[in-house]
Amino acid sequence: MELRQVRYVIAVAEERSFSRAANRLHLAQPSLSQQIAKLEKLLGVSLFHRLPQHVELTDAGQRFVQVAQTLVDMSEGLEREMRAYAVGESGKLIVGSLPITGAYVLPRVISAFTKQFPGVELQLMEDTSSHLEQLLVRGKIDVSLLTMPISDPSLEIIPAINEDIFLALPPQHPLADREEVDLAEVADQPFILLKEGQGFRTISLKLCEQAGFRPRIVFESSNIQTVQSLVAAGMGLSFAPKMITLAPGTVEPPIYVRLSAKPYRTLVVAYRKDRPLSRPAEAFVQNLVEQGAHV
Repeated sequence: MELRQVRYVIAVAEERSFSRAANRLHLAQPSLSQQIAKLEKLLGVSLFHRLPQHVELTDAGQRFVQVAQTLVDMSEGLEREMRAYAVGESGKLIVGSLPITGAYVLPRVISAFTKQFPGVELQLMEDTSSHLEQLLVRGKIDVSLLTMPISDPSLEIIPAINEDIFLALPPQHPLADREEVDLAEVADQPFILLKEGQGFRTISLKLCEQAGFRPRIVFESSNIQTVQSLVAAGMGLSFAPKMITLAPGTVEPPIYVRLSAKPYRTLVVAYRKDRPLSRPAEAFVQNLVEQGAHV
């Protein structure tokens, strides 16, 4: 049974005439009659009493039209909804966000997005870069802000933000008054880093490796603000991306000193290559990249 045949039956029932229904549907009457007869044969019942001057629905026909109208209404409603999705008037967009970075970058992006697409439900999911990458690959989120490097080849990545990385020192540290520090100078000192699975931890270890040493890690935390607090308390040294140095956090923050190697991290917007972005998703990515250019 085809939806067009269902529409034909409804038209004939409303017009009580094959000829009038054919005119309304812009069909030849023999073609319409053949389609209705074909449907009746498929269903095994007669839908119409064919009278000399008009047609009337049989009992089966009345029930058919009752359900058929519901099907047609649902079909038309679904078409309208899909068109709304296509032009970005409705739907849902799930965005992965790095907690601190997202708090710094996303507010203005979200504000612009909701004005442009008021009918789209925007959901944020905060997690570590590695976990967000997994969720993205599994299709649980649509787009995500991630820290390079990205390991999965199924993801399309768009560079969004390059930000400097600073050395975080306790306020009383002998090098705290320096404008610039060579990382090798603190190779023998204790470090406080993020826990495994966090993108910035990988970056921190890489910086130490490039400086020729493996850091002596005395404490790990899943929260980068906690790391900064512990540095400020004198428990060790750490690293901080520029956003952290600008964001409010500890009562007495660490001292942030530039590194002579001028390291930086790259944040990207990622999505699955096999899932083309919707128009709202494209707009969100564009807004995020534009916002990142001003960081």
